[in-house]
Amino acid sequence: MVKRVEVAAGVILRGDGAFLLGRRAPGTFYPGYWEFPGGKVEAGEAPADALRRELEEELGIRAIELRPWIVRRHDYEHARVSLHFFEVARWEGEVRDHVHDALAWQFAGAAEVAPMLPANGPVMKALRLPRFMGITHAGEIGVAAQLEGLERALGGGLRLVQVRESTLAVDDLREFVAAVIERARPHGALVVVNGEARVARAAAADGVHLKSAELATMTARPDFEWVGASCHSREEVEHAGRLGLDYALLGPVQATLTHPGVEGIGWQRFAELAADLPMPVFGLGGLSAADMDEARAAGAHGIATIRSAWPR
Repeated sequence: MVKRVEVAAGVILRGDGAFLLGRRAPGTFYPGYWEFPGGKVEAGEAPADALRRELEEELGIRAIELRPWIVRRHDYEHARVSLHFFEVARWEGEVRDHVHDALAWQFAGAAEVAPMLPANGPVMKALRLPRFMGITHAGEIGVAAQLEGLERALGGGLRLVQVRESTLAVDDLREFVAAVIERARPHGALVVVNGEARVARAAAADGVHLKSAELATMTARPDFEWVGASCHSREEVEHAGRLGLDYALLGPVQATLTHPGVEGIGWQRFAELAADLPMPVFGLGGLSAADMDEARAAGAHGIATIRSAWPR
């Protein structure tokens, strides 16, 4: 019988955005491999409590604020491991290594250490995903106004754009996607296209975003670097996880102009629906940058928004 092990792991964040990795010491499983600090969850122990204990034992620091993030499962030769990842948003004390062979602060997308433990590899990609997604609505405000808003947002730090334009004719959509990508590339921003895989591929977009109806018909992940989906239920986010998607949007969290009369699910329900998933989940619906802290406290990777994404 395969041994099942629960592990709590921490993405310890420094003020400049770097996160901490430790190299496993000789005499342990996978010596020389790099991992996120943490350890085994003991019987009767909550994963968050286990992580607090492990960080004190391993690094001599005290976690002040933990944010639930994702749960990755991996089958090693010795055990089936469930890794509960938390963002360690605030902590105190001086980092001192008591367990690992070495420690290193790294940046998402620019890690300089290898190899990573197999279970932790996908987490490195998830850390590359920006926290704020701007969703276009050129069909409502006009292409010129949308592109102007996009340029201002990119200049202000926006690094993830979803092109969602169901009312544009295909030829107009192609031109618009090309214009968005042309503006996004110099800023290193990712561009995903909603519901139009052929347009996304022809434009060399970074990925595709599946509508919930498309997600329901999928039996395999589309062949793009980045693939996400819109979800409204636990069943849908679980299906997105099984397909190995990179992220999901979940909502509406609050009432929106896009869906008048539809009541938002609120952050408590969001946290319940988004718990224990293998990929990051964005909160969607009536949100702005001011909601980021509350979103992440509820387990969201970040937020996605239409109207508040585009400064005037």
